[in-house]
Amino acid sequence: MFDVSFLIRTFFLLWKAVPTTLLITAVSLVLGAVFGFLIALARIHKVKILGKLCALYVSFMRGTPVVLQILVVYSIFPSFLNVLFKRSGSTFNVFELNPIIYAFVVFSLSMAAGLSEVFRSALLTINKGQLEAGYTSGLTYAQTYRRIIIPQALVSALPNLCNATVGLVKNTSLAFMMTVKDVTAVAKIEASYGYNYLEAYLDIFVIYVIICSAVQFGFKKWEAKASVFKRSGANA
Repeated sequence: MFDVSFLIRTFFLLWKAVPTTLLITAVSLVLGAVFGFLIALARIHKVKILGKLCALYVSFMRGTPVVLQILVVYSIFPSFLNVLFKRSGSTFNVFELNPIIYAFVVFSLSMAAGLSEVFRSALLTINKGQLEAGYTSGLTYAQTYRRIIIPQALVSALPNLCNATVGLVKNTSLAFMMTVKDVTAVAKIEASYGYNYLEAYLDIFVIYVIICSAVQFGFKKWEAKASVFKRSGANA
């Protein structure tokens, strides 16, 4: 029978695991954004060899499911590292690492590939004359990007960045495969005692809807502020 009391009790219990989900999301988003932006620059400026390697990386990561990436990083990669450490004479045990670190690695690598395309398309919308204007005014390459290019490109990137972030939040539900005690893992553990999986899955559904809705609301506010900046810049 459908257990309402279990549904309510577990719902509030799962909120204790929400910080873990948000931590994975935040760390993966920041790292993914940094590496994704560097990949975008390498491809835009067509850096020899590096640009092609980046294109290959993006194609591979976007063409493989996150589940497969998890299996590779969490199952195969640690064993490979363990062999290397043993051969080098190190006593470091990779199997004692906190599993959340593997979650950071998997989702950061995945986000880097996705965000590189978001940033690349946004940067390509900016007229090349903006970069030349920055040089003319005495700014360096980094200063021109920080003060002129990135603020404008970010306005164009926000809608896709929002979609990517929401997708990341939902993908973190797979972190339980790496024994990370996130929302999904805690729900499965609680449900296993009395086989209340329907109630547990409903709790997961509601919590992820709330988190994703909050993310979308935050990005809408950000887009509203960014559009004001864009209009003021255009009027200037």
